[in-house]
Amino acid sequence: MNNGWTYCDRISKTSAGQTVLAYYSDRYRHSSKAEWQTRIADGQILLNGQPTDGQTILRSGHRLSYRRSPWQESDVPLGFDVLYEDEHLWVIAKPSGLPVLPGGGFLEHTLLHQLRSRYPNQAPIPVHRLGRGTSGAMLIAKSHSSRDALARQFRTRTATQNAVAKDSAVQDSAVVTPDNAQTLTKIYRALIGPAMVDEPGDSATKTLPERFICRYPIGKLPHQQLGYIYGHSANGLPARSDCTVMQRTEAATLVDVSISTGRLHQIRIHLAAAGFPLIGDPLYPVGGVPAPNCTARPGDVGYCLHAHQLRFVHPHSGKPVSITAPLPSVLQTDLEMASVQTNHKRSSVPQK
Repeated sequence: MNNGWTYCDRISKTSAGQTVLAYYSDRYRHSSKAEWQTRIADGQILLNGQPTDGQTILRSGHRLSYRRSPWQESDVPLGFDVLYEDEHLWVIAKPSGLPVLPGGGFLEHTLLHQLRSRYPNQAPIPVHRLGRGTSGAMLIAKSHSSRDALARQFRTRTATQNAVAKDSAVQDSAVVTPDNAQTLTKIYRALIGPAMVDEPGDSATKTLPERFICRYPIGKLPHQQLGYIYGHSANGLPARSDCTVMQRTEAATLVDVSISTGRLHQIRIHLAAAGFPLIGDPLYPVGGVPAPNCTARPGDVGYCLHAHQLRFVHPHSGKPVSITAPLPSVLQTDLEMASVQTNHKRSSVPQK
């Protein structure tokens, strides 16, 4: 059991005029209206620090708090390796299944809580996020100044990418924003379904070139339990993923993906929108839009996606840093797997 948590909300102008019960029922649909009414009646919800009732009308600036009793969190892998550390930052290898931040029923079974437990005298600040089911390299700052400098690198890359992409002459170029010393670059490895190569007379319908670009816009879509969820949407924000096929087999395809924008679940949505969803992804089918009756949530696992390479400029030394998070075996090409086995054999030979 964890120690419970108090969730705080400040009422905005758009939410003013609602009752306390309507506010929680509409905003937090993981619980029913009756459940929220019971919590209000039990005194778990306070308005401006005082007990309230479900029919009280909210005003702009009101403060609501909901004290959730301790609960048993789902088991997740809590261990992680440190790939790089100095006095300003960490790069850690997040395991698949471990959430980064509290939410979705997780509080202490999160990377942030585990970091704080392992380093009680530090103040870890994630620079970016990885989905619960995504593994690999993640950048954690030890101060707000380091975090701001690192986040600025990714924003610089995104802004440059969006500006250059407006030029129709480069719309189909493989990479429109070259890697440079002022941007943060992330390369992922993903496992998708079989993707054949176009050949004369080939009747296969699922094909992918060696290199391809996904530019599907990503925006909010309605979700019956969460209120909204992100997916491929014509009215969404621009997004770009540059993809390279690394290996094809009859059963699956390995793809490296470099993202120039950081939309939520971008790689999952983009590959699904292109017709090649991640194998085992319970949320994003072909098209990149969850089914209307889908009960899966973004944090559900089952797919294979790994943040393989991370490159950035150190926020204080100004020197480039490149980190590689070892690939799990399921995401290794035959050549990569053979290389790992060869190196393992060499390391096992007794030295004279």
